[in-house]
Amino acid sequence: MDFIPVNEPLLTGNEKKYLCECIDSGWISSEGPFVRQFEEKISTTVQRQYGVAVSNGTAALEVAVQALGIAEGDEVIMPTFTIISCAMAVTKLGGRPVFVDSDLDTWNMCVDEIENKITSKTRAIMAVHLYGMPVEMDKILTLARKYGIKVIEDAAEMLGQTYKGKPCGSFGDISIFSFYPNKHVTTGEGGMVVTDDIKLAERCRMLRNLCFRKDVRYVHDEISDNYRFTNLQAAIGLAQLERLSEFVKRKRRMGRYYTEQLSGVKGIKLPITETDYAKNIYWVYGLVLDDEIDMDNREFVKRLASEGIGARTFFWCMHEQPVYIKQRLYVGERYVNAEKLARKGLYIPSGIALSEEQMQAVVRSVKKTIYQLG
Repeated sequence: MDFIPVNEPLLTGNEKKYLCECIDSGWISSEGPFVRQFEEKISTTVQRQYGVAVSNGTAALEVAVQALGIAEGDEVIMPTFTIISCAMAVTKLGGRPVFVDSDLDTWNMCVDEIENKITSKTRAIMAVHLYGMPVEMDKILTLARKYGIKVIEDAAEMLGQTYKGKPCGSFGDISIFSFYPNKHVTTGEGGMVVTDDIKLAERCRMLRNLCFRKDVRYVHDEISDNYRFTNLQAAIGLAQLERLSEFVKRKRRMGRYYTEQLSGVKGIKLPITETDYAKNIYWVYGLVLDDEIDMDNREFVKRLASEGIGARTFFWCMHEQPVYIKQRLYVGERYVNAEKLARKGLYIPSGIALSEEQMQAVVRSVKKTIYQLG
């Protein structure tokens, strides 16, 4: 069998048809009609009023944070266990990310630690849903109301997931999605900001497009970037979105299979299947190596690669990022659970196009690798 990649998208719907429409019409830039259609359909899917498509998920975070007015000296509370895009969106504006540890069951931020981190400088909480399970949003929203702070919901991995029956991406002041190839809906690269606040939406549209003034083009009162999203990307996204419910079913079927086959294997902890507020959507299927396994996740990924299986380590903690260490930020801070996940966590092939035969091969290789360590 050929090498099994950690992710492979499924592009067997109307993607080619809609792309041909773009080419035949000549509308390939951000001015094309598919962009607005995609924004509207994503917004409707997640029960938001407005959507602003941007070039990628990182851009979506940067636009969202800037639109909320986060500035120098402001603090934003977030998990240390996440992708650097979350912290970078704040530090680029002169703000300071303030970190909390992770829960070892859901792998999400410990919401019970948030209140102790709130200060007079706190402007927002960034809730980042990770690897298939949503954050406990009720507690975050309660804190936001109590202290008068904003909520940014990073739902990059969670299109199609719900929290207590309500779509992820519908919570807080502003939410973001990513459409990278490993997401449930892909546009190759791409992202979106969604909100119910028309003023926020209008500001996001301006920030997306170099902050052109409304009254006169090529005149700018402030600095932003070019975060535009093309009609070609939107065409692929619309075709993908038509199959979202099918893709979610595929993910959950994959998750059930892996759980059935790997349950009882000593040395690894499997992802939680559900909580009282959500069922796992298995954006990826993660494993956490037990402490008694004398190997970190990087070496385990190498072992799987030698078996023809693609795998990827979990995120590295923000407080341990070399770029922030060089700036002498977060000196002496420790987040024990997050550090364990960063060193012992990885995910195995989890793409929507994954076949049953491939999943069987993955299970054999995981078991073989574990047994060789025993």
